[in-house]
Amino acid sequence: MSTVVGAFEAKTKLSRLLKLVEQGETVVITRHDHPVAKLVPADGRRRPDFDKLVAAIGRIRGKTKPSPESMKDLISAGRKY
Repeated sequence: MSTVVGAFEAKTKLSRLLKLVEQGETVVITRHDHPVAKLVPADGRRRPDFDKLVAAIGRIRGKTKPSPESMKDLISAGRKY
């Protein structure tokens, strides 16, 4: 859900608007009825992407397993540097 407020109201009620944003709401700030800024949750947008990434890594790990020989080669190669 999105709340639209004018610039003057945003200035006078910033604390209340920040509480709305913390609850997941988006706040659009307008000047003369034209949108000029948008307040969105800081980490609420990143978390779903992180969860998707972790799930994808889990799926890949379940499908691929290095053979003992290749793991030994990787360890040896790492020791050279």
